[in-house]
Amino acid sequence: MLPKAHRLRHWKDFQTVYKNGIRCRGKRLALRAYHRRSVPPQDNDEQSVAEVLPTRIGISIGRKVSKRAVVRNRIKRQIRAAARQILPYLSPGWDVVAVALPDAKECNSHQFLQELEQLLAKAEVLNGHSRGSLV
Repeated sequence: MLPKAHRLRHWKDFQTVYKNGIRCRGKRLALRAYHRRSVPPQDNDEQSVAEVLPTRIGISIGRKVSKRAVVRNRIKRQIRAAARQILPYLSPGWDVVAVALPDAKECNSHQFLQELEQLLAKAEVLNGHSRGSLV
């Protein structure tokens, strides 16, 4: 399970990412990423530094991937495990939605990790924007 601060949960947030985000597509996953702007510091003495927004990740799997909920939930768990491993390497302030494509049924967690890393590097969400550093 992803930490609560790093979960994208509300449908309005998903809609914002779908509407305004950049798109990247691989063989098994499609990725949408939207960069949120950080909140400027207030005039109070307590908040002298701008608030750093955490990167939030959402996962979307449609019935085109599989009609069986068991299969969709397994894919979602595997993508969530890959996202958990990549989370420390992500730049702050991004909203990311990973969308599973029909070819995702035949994948394992390692393949999801590789593809997710490539897509995040392509979208410039990874710190340093490097490829192949995690796997």
